Amino acid sequence: MKRAWKISVSAHTELLCLQRSPRNPTTLRPHRFGHARPPARGFSREICDMTPPSLTGMREIMELFIDKFSRAENRAVLDEVVLARVLELRDELVQLNGRDEIVRVLDEKAGPLLLSDNALAFLELLKQLGFWPHQALEVFFWKRKLQERGIPMITEEYVKGITVAGRMKDVDLAFELFREATSKRLKATSTYNALMGAYMYNGLAGKCQKLFLRLKGDADCSPSIVTYNILISVFGRLMLIDHMEATFREVECLNLAPNVSTYNNLIAGYLTAWMWDDMERTFQTMKARPLKPSTSTYLLMLRGYAHSGNLEKMEETYELVKDHVNENDVTLIRAMICAYCRSSIMDRVRKIEMLLGLIPENGYRPWLNVLLIKVYAQENSLDKMENSINEAFEQKTSVNAAGVMRAIVGSYFRCNALDKLVSFVKRAECAGWRICRSLYHCKMVMYGSQQRLVEMESVLDEMESFNFDRTKKTFVIMYYAYLSSGKKNKAEQIKGLMCKHGYGVPHDAVSS
Repeated sequence: MKRAWKISVSAHTELLCLQRSPRNPTTLRPHRFGHARPPARGFSREICDMTPPSLTGMREIMELFIDKFSRAENRAVLDEVVLARVLELRDELVQLNGRDEIVRVLDEKAGPLLLSDNALAFLELLKQLGFWPHQALEVFFWKRKLQERGIPMITEEYVKGITVAGRMKDVDLAFELFREATSKRLKATSTYNALMGAYMYNGLAGKCQKLFLRLKGDADCSPSIVTYNILISVFGRLMLIDHMEATFREVECLNLAPNVSTYNNLIAGYLTAWMWDDMERTFQTMKARPLKPSTSTYLLMLRGYAHSGNLEKMEETYELVKDHVNENDVTLIRAMICAYCRSSIMDRVRKIEMLLGLIPENGYRPWLNVLLIKVYAQENSLDKMENSINEAFEQKTSVNAAGVMRAIVGSYFRCNALDKLVSFVKRAECAGWRICRSLYHCKMVMYGSQQRLVEMESVLDEMESFNFDRTKKTFVIMYYAYLSSGKKNKAEQIKGLMCKHGYGVPHDAVSS
C-alpha cells in the first residue's frame, strides 16, 4: 500500500488545490473495459477527476461515512414514549424553514427531551431528519450553542454534524467541526471517517486520501473497516481497480472484518469497470461468508446483470427485489428494458412492455424511446414503432443513429407501407433526424415495385437536395424498375449511364 499512496510534490500540490469543477459526462453508453486492470500510474490525476455522486444514491453513500459509534451503546433502545416525542418533534421541524422558527420550537419543546446525558434522543432526531439536512444542521447548531451554558458536546454529535455538513455540500463547515472536535479532545476514528465521507460525497477524493494518511499517522486513532469502506468506494468509482483490490488486501492483513458495505463497494467497483466475472466472484464470496446480502447488494447485482446482458440471472435477481425496484428504482427498470432491447429472445417485446408500465408518465427518456423505436422496427410492430416515432417528434428528440434509421426503413419495407414511409421521411427531414441514402433507395424500390415510375424519378431530386449522389445501387434500382414495367428503352438508357460512370451493368443484363 505504501507504493499506492506515494505522491509526487506536484501531485501533492494538485490535491491541495482541488477546486476544479467536476467533469460532466456526455456519453449515453459507458465504455467497456473488459478485464483490463486500470493502470496504477497517474493515480493523483485520475483521483482529481472524481465527480460527486448523484442524489439518487445519497443514503447508501452516506452510510459509509459514519461509524456505528459504539455498538453496545446503540443497543440502548429509546423508550417508546421518548421515540414518539422525537418523531413528533421531527414532524414539526420539517414544516419550518427559518432558523429563528426552528430555534424557537427547540427552546420551547426540546430541552428536557434532547439534553439527556447519553444524547440518544438528540442523535435519533438528527437521524430522523436525514432527508431534511437543512433542518438537521439547524438542530445541530442549536445544540452546539448550548455549550455556552455549560452543556458539553460528545463525539457522536460532532460526527453527525460533520456528516450533515457534507450532505449540505459545505465542506469548509465540515472541516471546521472536525477541527473543533479535535481541539476539545473529542477526536476519534469516527470523526475522521465522517470528514473523509464529506470529502468523498463532494468529489474531493484527493483530500479524502490525504486525511486517510493523517489518520494512519495518528497515535490516538486507527482506521476502522468504515474507513477502508470509504477508500474502496473511492477507488471503485474511479475505476482504479488495482488500488481498490490492494485496499481490500490491507483490510485482510489487518484482520479487520469486512462487512456488507465492504463487499457492496467491491461489487460496485467491478460493475463500474464492467468486470462481470470479478463482480460475480465477489458476490459468491460474500454469500459463502456469514454475511447476508442486503437489498443494496441485490440491486447492484441486478444492475450488473442488466448491463452485461445476463438475462437469466437478471430475472432471478429481479424476483428477489421486485417490490423495492418497482416502487423506488425507475433507473433500474430502464436498465432492464435496455437489456431486453439488446437481446434477441422471442418474447422480449412483452417483457419490455411489462416494465414500461412501471415507469411514470413523466419518465420520458430520449435514449430509451430511440431504443424502443429500433426494437419495434426489428419486430415489424409497425403501429407501436410509429407511436414511439410520434412521441419522439413531439418531444423534439433527434435520432442521429444510422442503424436506427435503417431499421425503421426496413420495417416499412417489410410491411409494404410505402405511404407511411414517405410521410416519415418528410417529417424526419424537417425534424433534423439522420438522413441516409437508404431512405431514398427504399422509396425508389417501393415506388418501382408498384410501377409508380414518375414518383420514383422524383426521389432523385430529393436526393440531390440533400447532396446524395447517385450510386451504382441507385441505377440498379431504376434499371430493374423500368425493366419490370416494360420500359426497355429507359432500362437501356440506365445501362448506358452505368457504363459511363464505370459501374458496369447488372449481370442478367449482359445477355439481353
